[in-house]
Amino acid sequence: MQGFVDAIQGFLDLGATVILPVAIFFLGLLFGQKPGKAFRSGLTIGVAFVGIFLVVDLLVNNLGPAAQGMVDRLGVELNVIDIGWPASSSIAWASAVAAFIIPLGLLINVIMLVTKTTKTMNVDIWNFWHYTFIAAMIYAISGSIIEGLIGAVIFQIVCLKIADWTAPMVSEFYELPGVSIATGSTISYAPGIFLVQGLQKIPGVKNWNADPNTIQHRFGVFGESIFIGLFLGATIGILSGYGAGEVIEIGMAMAAVMVLMPRMVKILMEGLMPVSESAREWLSKRFGEREIYIGLDAAVLLGHPSVISTALILVPITVVLAVILPGNSLLPFGDLATIPFVVAFIVGAARGNIVHSVIVGTIMIALSLYLATDVAPVFTDMANNADFNMPEGSAQISSIDQGGNLVNWIIYRIFSIFH
Repeated sequence: MQGFVDAIQGFLDLGATVILPVAIFFLGLLFGQKPGKAFRSGLTIGVAFVGIFLVVDLLVNNLGPAAQGMVDRLGVELNVIDIGWPASSSIAWASAVAAFIIPLGLLINVIMLVTKTTKTMNVDIWNFWHYTFIAAMIYAISGSIIEGLIGAVIFQIVCLKIADWTAPMVSEFYELPGVSIATGSTISYAPGIFLVQGLQKIPGVKNWNADPNTIQHRFGVFGESIFIGLFLGATIGILSGYGAGEVIEIGMAMAAVMVLMPRMVKILMEGLMPVSESAREWLSKRFGEREIYIGLDAAVLLGHPSVISTALILVPITVVLAVILPGNSLLPFGDLATIPFVVAFIVGAARGNIVHSVIVGTIMIALSLYLATDVAPVFTDMANNADFNMPEGSAQISSIDQGGNLVNWIIYRIFSIFH
């Protein structure tokens, strides 16, 4: 069994830039593409994800130190450390339930496709770690692998149903036809869609608008996304107490993110569209005319400038919320750079309106801080069982991504009633 777990971990360690191209290649063959065409599609998508994650690394490597600077300036004293999603995923995969998640997840997806209970063919296998995490949480409180796997299946079903529901918005607003997003961290903020809809019915408030097109129309060349990135990045640098050189550096980095991310997403769609068309033709011949979405990593949504703009504004807001919210114990750090991923559905529902996206994003992040604080004890126990090296000076650990995940928390709390 341990050898099987190690083999799975080794495969996952290759990352999305290898796993997704391999999955796309075999899907292309399954749907009748010639090997050369299927290989080109997979390779193109792999290249696109290499580019996307290089840009994400640029974002993370600049936001992390900046966030630490803001925390240091505020003199925050909180005893639960946000360790971020990379550490969270490693804790999840160290659990006894981990070996079963990928085969079980693929089986559930196939069953739901055959029974027409989902339209999403989720090839984002790398992000199955979210399913593993809830399974590991339930296993930690119950000692039952079966209960853990049931929790993971429930989480997956919710992810796939929300992916189906939001796919039209992903197609229309993000201009990604045939794509859906079932990433666990992103779907947890889907309730924010209802908050956006409510906000846009409030007299006066509904007229507050600041999207990239409006900003560019008002400010001309200085309203372009490259200048917005420069301005927001520099502002974060100033709030972090950076010197002039570092302020310019982080400003340039965020300007680069704004320009490069949309171009990487275009390359990805170049590789995805042939496979998507082949899938539709293959399914139409066998099951009649039917709409099928390809489930991808939420990183593909970061190509819209409103997503990055909203996230950059929410970074200092999140730090301030952590300080002022009574009852919160989470010190945000590791997952501040994942904010673009979690607010993507909110931005899409707001149709790029940055003002509405920031308001709703603030509410959802405040909720995440409380949820992450609540699950910190079991999160810490899981880390200790996985021999995780605890951050120096921390009493407990958690994360905004999965610890503050609303769907994860609801499932965990339902199972905890019985233990």
